[in-house]
Amino acid sequence: MKRRDFLKAGAVGVAAGTLATPALAQDVRQWKMVTAWPKNLPGPGVAAQMLADRIEVLSGGRIKVKLYAAGELVPGRGVFDAVSEGTAELYHAVPAYWGSKSKGILMFGSQPFGLRADEQFGWLYHGGGQALYDQMYARFGLKPFLCGNSGPQWQGWFKNEIKSAEDLKGLKFRTTGLASEMCAKVGMSVEAMSGPAMFQALQTGALDAGEFIGPWTDSALGYYQVAKNYYWSGVGEPSSAEECVVNSKAYNDLPADLQQAVAMACESLYNPVWTEYTTKHAIALKKLVAEEGVQVRKLPDDVIDAFGVAAKEVVSELREDQDELVREITESFVAYRDSVGSYMTYADNGQMNARAHVLGY
Repeated sequence: MKRRDFLKAGAVGVAAGTLATPALAQDVRQWKMVTAWPKNLPGPGVAAQMLADRIEVLSGGRIKVKLYAAGELVPGRGVFDAVSEGTAELYHAVPAYWGSKSKGILMFGSQPFGLRADEQFGWLYHGGGQALYDQMYARFGLKPFLCGNSGPQWQGWFKNEIKSAEDLKGLKFRTTGLASEMCAKVGMSVEAMSGPAMFQALQTGALDAGEFIGPWTDSALGYYQVAKNYYWSGVGEPSSAEECVVNSKAYNDLPADLQQAVAMACESLYNPVWTEYTTKHAIALKKLVAEEGVQVRKLPDDVIDAFGVAAKEVVSELREDQDELVREITESFVAYRDSVGSYMTYADNGQMNARAHVLGY
């Protein structure tokens, strides 16, 4: 999809399912969902609408969710506060945006050299992560759920080729979350901004490079028009979880069956959202290379090494944070990462390496 087509018309949203039986008017809750995304942005914008529709269907029409895209009710980076304060009942965004609230929150979205999408879900549901996620967000009157994942993100779009770690020093770069701390430690000048704003900044020279998500979403925003070097691997975000966060009072006021409907709407979308990203990223990358002249490049080994040193420093600092809960979250993440990561050497990593050896990819 061309940037101009997306910005004019948007992608096609996902229509709400037909309800089996009409809900009684007095039982219907009218909820507002605010999001961090332009409406129907391929990837997160589409996923947000899917979530709103699924909550309505699974609740039997007893919760009706009206979606407000970034800027329609509140700015994209204002959704956390809006739901915390009760301006809206729930939001769709990513934990990587809320480091100013607590650095512990950043662990639930992505971690440099951290968890893949399946591992992230495993940590929360089987490794004790959800209890810590709940405890952290309860400080702000919120109840959080994971509801999707973009899978491995790319290191991003660069105007100029990167030949060594020295080329990173002073580079004006857009990223978010813990990846921003990693990048700052290797001398990059990190900027935080929305995905659409990143295009303008690259165009004007306010940025030298930046990352957003991956080929499918990035194509819609047109980054290839102003930066042709597309770098992998995205070590800053081996995955990036999307979250649905509900105002605690609104959630606690629900009867048990509707609480379960909200929870299941989120849980049931995690895998479909993740696999849609994977499928459409692959298609979009081929088009970017064949039709737009994008140069796919691998980060030099010394750049990966430099990022690795910086990432270890980021995690070490979190393990010594003054906030006990941040330390507890970090220790839980490290324990799960090390346990599952050591197993993946034989399991998924072993299978992928064997396939690459035989098939060449």
